Amino acid sequence: MQVPERPLRQALRLGPLGLGAAALAGLYDAVDEATAAATLQAAWDAGLRYIDTAPFYGYTRSEHRVGAFLAGRPRDGLVLSTKVGRLLRPDASVRPGSDGWADPLPFRPVFDYSYDGVMRSFEDSLTRLGGARIDLLLVHDIGRATHGPQHGRHWRALTQGRGFRALESLRRQGVVQAIGLGVNEWEVAWDALSAAPIDCVLLAGRYTLLEQGALGFLDRCAADGVDVLIGGPFNSGLLAGQPKYDYGGVPAAVRERAEALAAACAEWQVPLPAAALQFPLAHPAVVNVLSGMRSPDQVRSNVAWMRQPIPGALWRALRDRGLIHPGVPVPDEAEAR
Repeated sequence: MQVPERPLRQALRLGPLGLGAAALAGLYDAVDEATAAATLQAAWDAGLRYIDTAPFYGYTRSEHRVGAFLAGRPRDGLVLSTKVGRLLRPDASVRPGSDGWADPLPFRPVFDYSYDGVMRSFEDSLTRLGGARIDLLLVHDIGRATHGPQHGRHWRALTQGRGFRALESLRRQGVVQAIGLGVNEWEVAWDALSAAPIDCVLLAGRYTLLEQGALGFLDRCAADGVDVLIGGPFNSGLLAGQPKYDYGGVPAAVRERAEALAAACAEWQVPLPAAALQFPLAHPAVVNVLSGMRSPDQVRSNVAWMRQPIPGALWRALRDRGLIHPGVPVPDEAEAR
């Protein structure tokens, strides 16, 4: 699939594939320093120029690794995003496995979506990233599914506590180019469209080949001029052969649907991960797909999957069999436009 670069707020241009740096911080399994550096280098050599990280990933390990890699490298064409919403406090009691991180650094995340919290998080990230500019600054993991009964308190910190105002101020100063959300819940992103003048939403796992419950949200983004970046295109690895879904186990019904998708792709000799990577880009709101990569081999596989030719007949078969929502745009139709 040949997908041209797409503009984000006009000042930034993104290729179709970006590197999500959570895996490099040891999500589920540890990644050593040499492998992390080699993965970043492989992505750079492959022409990937969008990297997404966050303080939460490995309890600052991801930002440190990305910052070390970028030190001394030219930044022309690079787009870098990180997130706010958690401050990382020193805590020697942190143990392997905390929040799914195999070897987190000795910090404890504390939620803080207030004006001061956003500003402090931004400054801390700049330090860890070695002074690298931050192009996209995203509110991380806000939402009812994430916070349960505490959601209202955190939402008030963003709105009444001026967390969104902090993001607007940083954008107005020109120290970030665009602001938005980085979430797993499209519902809270829908609310944010009315609460603040955001530029983009990084939505993970909710608009994929496996599930398209966020279609109406993406349609609204397209109408409102809000860009969408798709994270988790493999639904935590399920569509790439891993036994995980939504950061946990795989329900039987979800497994059956994934197997049906795989069987359909096999009929057209298309790797399931290739279809999963390319599918979201057909929606007019989507400007990039982020994939977590933890080795140079995974970088090469993802690049090859993004370039894999996929016949239009496969997309039509998926629609005819009820394996994708009947109203979703598919790549061959997008190319025809």
